[in-house]
Amino acid sequence: MNLDDFSDLIERPDSGTRRDAEERRRRLAVPPGALGRLDELGEWLSAAQGAVPVRPVEQPRVVLFAGDHGVAELGVSGRPAGGAHQLVRAVLDGASPVAALARRTGVPVRVVDAGLDCDPELLPADVVRHRVRRGSGRIDVEDALTPEEAEQAVRLGMAIADEEADSGTDLVVLGDLSVGGTTPASTLIAALCGTDASVVTGRGGAGIDDLAWMRKCAAIRDALRRARPVLGDQLELLAAVGGADLAAMTGFLLQSAVRRMPVILDGVVSAACALVAQRAAFRAPDWWLAGHASGEPAQAKALDRMALDPLLDHGVTVGEGTGALLALPLVRAAAAFAADLPETRRPEENAPEAPEPGEKLPEEHLPEQRPAED
Repeated sequence: MNLDDFSDLIERPDSGTRRDAEERRRRLAVPPGALGRLDELGEWLSAAQGAVPVRPVEQPRVVLFAGDHGVAELGVSGRPAGGAHQLVRAVLDGASPVAALARRTGVPVRVVDAGLDCDPELLPADVVRHRVRRGSGRIDVEDALTPEEAEQAVRLGMAIADEEADSGTDLVVLGDLSVGGTTPASTLIAALCGTDASVVTGRGGAGIDDLAWMRKCAAIRDALRRARPVLGDQLELLAAVGGADLAAMTGFLLQSAVRRMPVILDGVVSAACALVAQRAAFRAPDWWLAGHASGEPAQAKALDRMALDPLLDHGVTVGEGTGALLALPLVRAAAAFAADLPETRRPEENAPEAPEPGEKLPEEHLPEQRPAED
């Protein structure tokens, strides 16, 4: 498998449709610019759908990839190593923030076990049936995955994207359920942005103290030494310093762009996977939105590199897709405004026709002549 092949498969959202959406926006009763960024969102969604007026987002879904990371053994996370299955159980039981919000907004949640470190019997069969391996390797001293496992994980993400697109999902809220996941994510971002470990090391969703931050920074620094020699191959990079869940999310993002299915990114883990995917296919980020700013310095670095501006910044650090799901109502509102607000002008009323060469504009279109001031 060569991820660079996706570059030939992914097209940008329809630019002609976007121009039509912009033209329609100028005919609405609400003045252009009065809805702020929601105008831009509506036009982006219209281009992604290839439809004017834009269709409402009727079948969104939260997709969460779960996995444990061996580097968590170093005490770089606020949660115990190997404890990601507890996060999964909380989502399934409706006891997590993303589950509570999804229940209130009527958005279904799908959890995919790509690399949890637990007995499969602890979770439902439809969650664990896709598992690539039990936990990912300790990236500061060993590869996270074998090359075969990395390819299997990417193909898993591609298959999940195809399943969602085939079932009618029209927008995905993408997140992760991991322990230690921000460490490989930050490593990937530092490697791809050519920056130092200290610049990208944050405190994670659960929060860590200064000593744990220092351990995390050291782990990222050591992992970077292993990442830099394989920067030329995205699959090797994911195998060296990624993980099963990160590789699966990368495959999911690439295949979602192939299937023209928009995605809202959550925090630093999804941002890292998006950055890897962008390295493989430069048009892919045109299909994604950044849901929120998580406060992780690595996320900010990645979003800046992809020119993605977060929709929200409310200090939400819990992860699990929560921040991205909070942004979904904004996208739905943008679609509603673009589709339902009445038009007050006909297309030909927007601007005067351009005159032929040598022809004068009618007097009503000439600029007002003011007398010179004394």
